[in-house]
Amino acid sequence: MTTSTRLALFDLDHTLLPLDSDYQWADYLARTGRAGDPAEAQRRNEELMERYNAGQLTAEQSAEFMLGLLARASMPELARWHESFMAEVIRPAIRDNAIELVQRHMARGDLCAIVTATNDFVTAPIARAFGIPHLIATVAETRQGRYTGRIHGVPSFQAGKIVRVDDWLSGMGLTRNTFQESCFYSDSPNDLPLLEVVTRPIATNPSPALREVALQRGWEVLDLFKEMQDTKGGMPA
Repeated sequence: MTTSTRLALFDLDHTLLPLDSDYQWADYLARTGRAGDPAEAQRRNEELMERYNAGQLTAEQSAEFMLGLLARASMPELARWHESFMAEVIRPAIRDNAIELVQRHMARGDLCAIVTATNDFVTAPIARAFGIPHLIATVAETRQGRYTGRIHGVPSFQAGKIVRVDDWLSGMGLTRNTFQESCFYSDSPNDLPLLEVVTRPIATNPSPALREVALQRGWEVLDLFKEMQDTKGGMPA
């Protein structure tokens, strides 16, 4: 049983990270010749990102491609590839102010978790890099020591994030109402279901659509990567 009085939930992609880890993982595999035909893999990756940004992508449609990539290799191969991915792509992208944000919540004893639609294979090492002890991610199904390319259980996507958070809390004998304050940091309108049920929604590096909603509703807006926006003309992909 936790003694925390506050719950702090963090989306990952474009929220704590100034990039999309799912997209970057698929791009990394394509660039290194580990995703079949590189041009076709990159085309599919771009298409899925465009549909996600437009709010027209389901978890199952994403999984067909993204989790299918995991099914192409053994667990040891994937682990080696992911170590290189972390070194080449993820760790250089982690910003000090994102680490400091997490550490402030941890230091005051908040119960912290990353809540992301990206699968647990890609995101578990990233959660560790941020020092966040709990990860709620879409679970990639495994059988006989290999990934199947399918989702296990409820995907951590859109309203599914509420289901997964509530199940996680229930496993500790808790509910969202246990906490005096519950906050959720996110950049995306796909996360409106969870943003709408916490006591403190925080639009973080928000997309134009979410920024508009946040301003209309009087939600907090946090631009962790404002310098990058100012210098690059928008959030990096």
